[in-house]
Amino acid sequence: MTEPNQNREDLLDSFRSAMRHVAATVYAVTTGHGGDRFGILATAVSSLSFDPPSLLVCVNRTASLHAPLATADTFCVNVLGLGNRDVAEHFMKDRALDRFAVGAWEEAYGVPVLATAQSSIICRRVHCHDFGTHSIFIGELIAATHREDATPLTYYDRQYIDISQAPGRGCAQG
Repeated sequence: MTEPNQNREDLLDSFRSAMRHVAATVYAVTTGHGGDRFGILATAVSSLSFDPPSLLVCVNRTASLHAPLATADTFCVNVLGLGNRDVAEHFMKDRALDRFAVGAWEEAYGVPVLATAQSSIICRRVHCHDFGTHSIFIGELIAATHREDATPLTYYDRQYIDISQAPGRGCAQG
C-alpha cells in the first residue's frame, strides 16, 4: 500500500467512506435525567470487559444525550432488532419530537428500556473520557435482558440491512 499525501479534508472523506462500509448493529442509548427521557441512535458501542461486565458507548458531545448522560447514574443500551426499525426511524427525526412516542418503552432503574428490543443492557455509568468530538462512556452492567428470536437491525452504507438474508450466510462446506 502506498502512502498518499492526503490533506485533512481528503483524509476525513476517506475515513467516512471506509466507516460507511462497516456493517454495525444499531443501538438506542437512553437515560433519564430530571424527570425527562433522553435517547439517541448509536453504532459506536462495544463490550469492554466480562469482569466486571461492562461496555463502552461513544457519544458526540453535540448530541442531545451527551449532557444528560454525563450526569446520569444509569443508562441503557437497547440493541435494536429488525422489528424495531420504526423506533430507529423515529429517533432519527427532528429532536423536537418525543423520541419515545414510537415503541413499547418501559422504565427500569430510572431509564427507558425498549420492551421489544433484541437486548437491553442497563449500566451504571462509571467513567467518561473525552476524545476528539466524542466522549467515551463506560458502564458497568446492573441488568440485562435478551430475546432469542430477534435479528439485529444493522446499518451499512447509509441504509438498514437484514443480515439474516445475506448471501453465503452460514458455515462453508468442505
